[in-house]
Amino acid sequence: MSLRKTNFVEGEYYHIYNRGVDKREIFSDKFDLERFLQSMESFNTKDPIGSLYENSFIKKKALGGKASKLVNFVAYCLNPNHYHFIITPLVEKGIEKFMQRLGTGYTMYFNEKNKRSGSLFQGKFKSKHLNSNEYLLQASSYVNLNNYDKNGVIKKSLNSSSWIEYTQPTNNVEFCEKSIVLGQFESKKEYEKFALETWRNTCERKEEIENLEFI
Repeated sequence: MSLRKTNFVEGEYYHIYNRGVDKREIFSDKFDLERFLQSMESFNTKDPIGSLYENSFIKKKALGGKASKLVNFVAYCLNPNHYHFIITPLVEKGIEKFMQRLGTGYTMYFNEKNKRSGSLFQGKFKSKHLNSNEYLLQASSYVNLNNYDKNGVIKKSLNSSSWIEYTQPTNNVEFCEKSIVLGQFESKKEYEKFALETWRNTCERKEEIENLEFI
């Protein structure tokens, strides 16, 4: 069995990602997407968890309480066959515990719904340490806009990302802890300009590489 090379450190930031086994879709409809989003919230607790809906989630909503979290989300993007997170662990083994709960819980739901068995995700989740501020800012653009084209137009497929949290005013409780990124810009508009420009450059470099491969 191969060992994970990344040593997750509390307070550091990491790009976490994975895709469906054999590149298969992990979200087949809007309900799947909502289930995964709810799992991202409900499994992110140091407390023992029971049934996602019948125990932990409903009880905490009814009491209006907040559980002690394993990780903080900085950004996320969910696409039909893969996902991207930027997260930081809040406790020892926080990322490992959270990802194990999320992967196991969602796979059980998906397999039961679709009458299938076996792995849903392509092995262990992948990770990259965002070990500089520049790397963190670039990664935030990459994750927030991963379901958009280079012109900032959302792709016509089943997806969800934290981009709206970063760019639009909202009165709702927001999911991501964005201050590490947005605190470096004078406004959301300034961040939006930076992120779109960074993403456009990323897409154009990718297109250039792909074109060279056919020469």
